[in-house]
Amino acid sequence: MPEHPVNRPEPPEFESLTRIQILVAMGVTAVLLLVVAKVWQYLGNVPLLPIEFTLPAVLLGIGLALGIAAISALVHRLWPAYRRSADFYLQLVIKPLIWPDLIWLGLLPGLSEELLFRGVMLPALGLNPLAVVLSSLLFGVLHLSGAQQWPYMIWAIVVGGILGTTALVTGNLLIPIVAHILTNFLSGFLWKWSNGTKWPESN
Repeated sequence: MPEHPVNRPEPPEFESLTRIQILVAMGVTAVLLLVVAKVWQYLGNVPLLPIEFTLPAVLLGIGLALGIAAISALVHRLWPAYRRSADFYLQLVIKPLIWPDLIWLGLLPGLSEELLFRGVMLPALGLNPLAVVLSSLLFGVLHLSGAQQWPYMIWAIVVGGILGTTALVTGNLLIPIVAHILTNFLSGFLWKWSNGTKWPESN
C-alpha cells in the first residue's frame, strides 16, 4: 500500500474533492452499474453466476483479498509509475472520507462491480478464459480516471483477471465479492492509517 507521504507534492492535475462528492459519485456509479447488470441480464436472458454462502467461500475470499493486498504492496514498492498513480488515486478518493465511510468504499464498488463484471458479464461472454480477459479489460477501463493513470488501469486489469479467474474456477460469485469488498476496505484503511488520520473521538 502507499508509503507514508512526508511532504509529498501533489500531482499538478490534482483537484480536491469533498467527502459528499466522493460518496455521491460512489453511490451513483454503483446504481448505474447495477442497472446495466440488470438490463443486460434481462435483455440477454443471462443467468447470474451463483452466489453460495458457505464458510469456505468466505474464507477463500478473505485469503484472496489479503493476497491481492500483498501483491499490491510489492508492486507499489517496485514500480514507480504505479506508485505515483496509486498515490494520486488514493489521495483523491480516500483523503476526503472519514473512517466510517470506508464501509461504503468496500460495499458499493465491491457489490456493484462484481455483480456486473463477474456475475453477469462472465456468463454473457461465455464463462470461459476469453470472457475473463474481456471482462478484466473493461474492468480496467472503468478505473482509468485520466491519461496519467494508465498504471492504475493495468493493475485493475490484473485484479480483474484474478477475481474473474476465481469466479470461473469456483463458480461462486461470493468469493470475488468478499475479496473485492475487503480489498477496497483494506486499501482505504491502510492509506488512512499510514497517513496518520486520527480516529474520530467519542463524545
